[in-house]
Amino acid sequence: MSAPGSSILRRAKVYAVANQKGGVGKTTTAVNVSACLAEAGERVLLVDLDPQANATSGLGLRANGASTHELLDGGALASLAKPSGFPNLDVVMAKSDLAAAAVDLSTRPGGERYLAEALEGRLDPYSFVFLDCPPSFGPLTVNALAAAQRVLAPVQAEYYALEGLSQLLGTVNLVQARLNPELAVAGILLTMADSRTRLAAEVEAELRRHFGDLVFTQTVPRSVRLAEAPSHGLPAIAYDRRSVGAEAYWKVAMELVERS
Repeated sequence: MSAPGSSILRRAKVYAVANQKGGVGKTTTAVNVSACLAEAGERVLLVDLDPQANATSGLGLRANGASTHELLDGGALASLAKPSGFPNLDVVMAKSDLAAAAVDLSTRPGGERYLAEALEGRLDPYSFVFLDCPPSFGPLTVNALAAAQRVLAPVQAEYYALEGLSQLLGTVNLVQARLNPELAVAGILLTMADSRTRLAAEVEAELRRHFGDLVFTQTVPRSVRLAEAPSHGLPAIAYDRRSVGAEAYWKVAMELVERS
């Protein structure tokens, strides 16, 4: 693995990692792409917007104090972004009280833009910001889409995922029209791909036929080491950097840089 060099971008690029379907590798993608870019020398911020806090625990962390809830309630990003324990990577951690914040946001006037307002003008230290969304299109995901410039959409190599992808792209178009004209799709990432099966090949072919260059060239294979890493509180490149999962996510991160 070779680093692309520092200061890839002068302005922070904000990505919402989103898919309304659970179990597609969304948090795995957010954690591992963040870690790869941080290892490459970029300053990265990962914001955990899922009440399950899997991105937080996947880095071996636990929010005992302030969390993303406070960020959505007007808290200062500078005090809420904490070092992850990995060089160049900061995290705004989540905990279960974020579920209450989601309900609260839905009742507030302009509640869909609270995250955008919390981040605006405060991202100078970072080159990349990743917003790990919950597996739904509720107020937290809408806040992420309203705050982001790009959407990174992980999609599992199965046919039901194709149906969900159409719903995701429709939501992106709706948010773009009503809340965030700058929003666009950075790419669709095929995850949990098993090259030994006909199904994975057919799903990949269908994705590329319908969405063309929006689909990442690199895919993420099924990998035992990749699945094990979160239980150790480590991204794949720290758990086993020679694993196929770690290698795949490094290439995904570098391809994301090229797409920027």
